[in-house]
Amino acid sequence: MLPVGKKFRKQIPTLSVLLAAGSLTAMTGGVVSPVMPEVREQLQIDPQWAGTLVGMHCLTIALFSPISGILADKFGKLRVLIPSLIFYAIFGMSGAWAQNFHSLLVSRALVGAASGGVAAASIGIISSMYDGEARTQILGYATSALAISSIIFPLLGGLVGSSNWQYAFFIYGLGFPVALSAALVLREEPRKSSMVDMSQSKKLIQSLKQPSVLTLFLALGLTSAIFYVVIVYAPLHFKAAIGAGTAFNGAILASRAVGAAVISATGASRLAKKLGSAKAIGLGFTLMGLSLITIPFLLQFYLILPTAVIFGMGFGIVMPNLYDALSKLNSKEVRSSVLAIGTGASNLGQFLSPLFLGPVWKYGGTNVFYVGALVSLITAVLSVKQSKAFR
Repeated sequence: MLPVGKKFRKQIPTLSVLLAAGSLTAMTGGVVSPVMPEVREQLQIDPQWAGTLVGMHCLTIALFSPISGILADKFGKLRVLIPSLIFYAIFGMSGAWAQNFHSLLVSRALVGAASGGVAAASIGIISSMYDGEARTQILGYATSALAISSIIFPLLGGLVGSSNWQYAFFIYGLGFPVALSAALVLREEPRKSSMVDMSQSKKLIQSLKQPSVLTLFLALGLTSAIFYVVIVYAPLHFKAAIGAGTAFNGAILASRAVGAAVISATGASRLAKKLGSAKAIGLGFTLMGLSLITIPFLLQFYLILPTAVIFGMGFGIVMPNLYDALSKLNSKEVRSSVLAIGTGASNLGQFLSPLFLGPVWKYGGTNVFYVGALVSLITAVLSVKQSKAFR
């Protein structure tokens, strides 16, 4: 049941701090995406590598989230959360003073590592506060906070960076007040020593050997890679094609988040129930693919915006159903570990996307959107054919 009454009211400050910390992880990439065209021009960055700057944090999040989780279990979640928030602010803001590609790349890598620590510790604390249905609903609040953040921060980054791209990086300074709030409000729960459950490790290895699980990991990586096509290259395209500024690109990025947030909260599960998970996922990939095809042809804001929303809706259908399918395939004992690895696969897909598609953008321009559309549509067909993986 949903936690209510005095106990829940007493926990509102704690939940507020944790949701604020989680929201910072959602803005790690989104806050600077709208200003990336200006960053590329100012620092004279090769177009082939511009996307790597946007996605670099995804690699370090994927690497450091599991490490941070182990440290949180060993030394305490607050001892990981508060330093991670402080380093998040420092490393994030340092990007404003970057003088070249390499210094900015290092800054992006470090803020991603700190973001991994924030994510692991904050989700760990939330998960330990409740059990059963109450925990599921609280995690639902966390998901909503992330969705709202992914809408707000691209807009904020675009508006703040409209006068000077460096100003957008100062938004990472929000990590300081959140760290202070965490120190004042949160309390570490006593840890209980326990023996290592070797049978659980064996179950995890067995789960990871399942072809269906590996297929879902691949699908999560491809979904994020396709999503990053619009995150990285759409702003560059619209700036070149119609002279779009940071506020314009921020609005487009936010509109995709709106589509994803609305459909994932209200329609993804209903579509899966009506069509089956495989067909629902196929529909989502199809919407993403068709939306990508239209990008080179749309030059008016009133046409670009609804198409961006449709792309977000496709993404919002795919991701929850992929995670739901992954949950169903694994027992409760190893479910969290498998989902964490799935998140790593998703972040890895985001990181690899610009590495593979950077040359396509450099030499083929808008062909990058057709490549993304082709991958999306092929994945749509394969997801239906591989229906056993999406039960």
